Amino acid sequence: MQKLAIVLFFVLCSTVVFGQTDPEEKPPVKDSDSTVVKVKDSASIANQKKQRKESLLGKLTKGNDEDEKAKIQDYLIISHDNDTTFVDTTLTIQKEYKFNYLRRDNFGLMPFSNLGQTYNSLTFDFQNTNLLPNFGARARHFNYMEVEDVYYYRVPTPLTELFYKTAFEQGQLADSFFTVNTTPRFNFSVAYKGMRSLGQYQHILTSTGNFRFTTNYKTKNNRYNMRAHIVMQDLLNQENGGLRDDMVENFEQGVPEFLDRAIIEVNFENAESILRGKRFHLDHSFNIFNKVVKKALPKTLNDSTSTYKLSLNHIISFEDKSFQFDQTRQNSIYGEAFTSSNFRDRVTLERLYNQFEINYLNNELGHFSVNVSNTHYNYGYNKLVIFNDRTITNRLKGNIYAAGGKYRKFYRGFNIQGEAGVNIAGDFTGNYIKGEASYNVTDDIFAKVAINHSSRAPNFNALLYQSNYQDYNWQNGFNNIEIQQLAFQIKYKQFVNLSVDYSTISDYVYFKQDESITETEAIKAFQNNGTINYLRAKLENEIRVGKFALNNTVLYQNVQNGNNVLNVPQITTRNTLYFSSDLFKRAMYLQTGVTLNYFTKYYMNGYNPILAEFYVQNEREFGEFPRLDFFINAKIRQTRIFLKAEHFNSALTGYNYYSAPNYPYRDFTIRFGIVWNFFM
Repeated sequence: MQKLAIVLFFVLCSTVVFGQTDPEEKPPVKDSDSTVVKVKDSASIANQKKQRKESLLGKLTKGNDEDEKAKIQDYLIISHDNDTTFVDTTLTIQKEYKFNYLRRDNFGLMPFSNLGQTYNSLTFDFQNTNLLPNFGARARHFNYMEVEDVYYYRVPTPLTELFYKTAFEQGQLADSFFTVNTTPRFNFSVAYKGMRSLGQYQHILTSTGNFRFTTNYKTKNNRYNMRAHIVMQDLLNQENGGLRDDMVENFEQGVPEFLDRAIIEVNFENAESILRGKRFHLDHSFNIFNKVVKKALPKTLNDSTSTYKLSLNHIISFEDKSFQFDQTRQNSIYGEAFTSSNFRDRVTLERLYNQFEINYLNNELGHFSVNVSNTHYNYGYNKLVIFNDRTITNRLKGNIYAAGGKYRKFYRGFNIQGEAGVNIAGDFTGNYIKGEASYNVTDDIFAKVAINHSSRAPNFNALLYQSNYQDYNWQNGFNNIEIQQLAFQIKYKQFVNLSVDYSTISDYVYFKQDESITETEAIKAFQNNGTINYLRAKLENEIRVGKFALNNTVLYQNVQNGNNVLNVPQITTRNTLYFSSDLFKRAMYLQTGVTLNYFTKYYMNGYNPILAEFYVQNEREFGEFPRLDFFINAKIRQTRIFLKAEHFNSALTGYNYYSAPNYPYRDFTIRFGIVWNFFM
């Protein structure tokens, strides 16, 4: 099956590369702050499309004359959902927030001490449009690039981006990217993000790599469009089980001897885990017809233009993923084991996804699409487990057939979108429906309301798990997780961005200590028998006075659940006071300030390295420790330089900072980095 999918992928790619048939209509272009540019009418769209095409074509074929230099807005970045932005080389406070290992704003995530480890989630978004279970090992997936994390490009000249940031002790983080349009219709990109960091504590080394290759192609007559990518990833973490219980007091008291974190004893130094994955993805479409019809109206009215478009779309995606936990000898923390030394727990998932979709666009009725899909999945292990007179199977394997549809329409200033899907055959039931309506009240005020309902099976590792540790073997028949969510958002320029969502979750599945086994850490999957009510309200705003600014992000959360299976801090806040100005006759732009991160005390989830999952604990609260970072950033031409003193208050405000129980957060450190763009 794997070989067949790979061969099919390359056959399809080679077919489209040598095809002979101009880009289809571009999605709405977004500005650098990801605000959708308003679209007027279909005639305007067609005219702008033609002008843009001719402009880009000229830039790709003409010489280096000063008048023909490409503009930054011509370097397009296209998302999985066809949202389009352009390359942004400015230096803003958002760039400071995104200059990290994940390369995205990590508000609401609590990093572990070493770069490349996991993150404890301080908040959860239960909006869901998946019909199938996820793989599991969710603690290892923060840096795992899914289909929606891959972008495609269209550039008038070759573009390169180099990213570098220092790590902890030995190692570094680097991300290199290159893309080029060999013709106005064909683009490819190659990128690799690699990281290695020793860390400050014993046996906590991390080493990760994310390789991605993308390509997109459009034919001259606007009939055929193709996008494809290959992603290969491996994320390795040494596991030490956190600080030993008798070392926790030495850490919290700040005993001088143990300020050298390398001598603090951890639970073990003989284990590591690794998540691997490779994916081959092809998304291509064929326009059956694309017509523009002018309708003559009475002289008192202007003539109108109608656009009709019918297209077929096909997606094929093959992904092979594995997670393994290796340990040289059994540790009593996790109980009895089948084998006392040199063992490996390894689980795999092969998934082949095929979707056929028909799209119809009518600028008067809207944009309709209907799809049918098949997913072949093969999750599991190499052998059966017989434990306590119970046989635990080794495979969950089968086919899921699903159907769905989407609708989008601009009507009297409202952007209305809807999406639905349902499993119609197979071993897993599931469905979802999502709808939203947004409206630009004025040029400065934007409002949106959204609803989401979903029913989906729990993750594969909650349904089936096997391990060398005897207490980590189960096969469960859980009900689907049912979620309903209502969300609102209102935004006024850059001053206020308020978003509120309210979710009800039934049959929530979580990991927790098995209360029947108290002498060891026996973490198992459970299903909540009640309904959880979860409210979130997030406020973002920025206050500017001259060259000074105060940027604030405040999150309020309230959870009502009698079993205490979903724990989050009530208040999470990030506040940045900074100064920015041009220097040296505008040759350099400087930005410097201080950022405060803080969250209130709550029962923080614990981390289990065998499962690579976080689990619920209600024994000790963590939080109420401030984290202060001082930064100096600068921009010279297309180069951004970042210098940060992270957690510089660590020795002043007490050693009570944790990323998870027994896993301390990082101490004060100074780190340097750079992002450099090249335009040829």
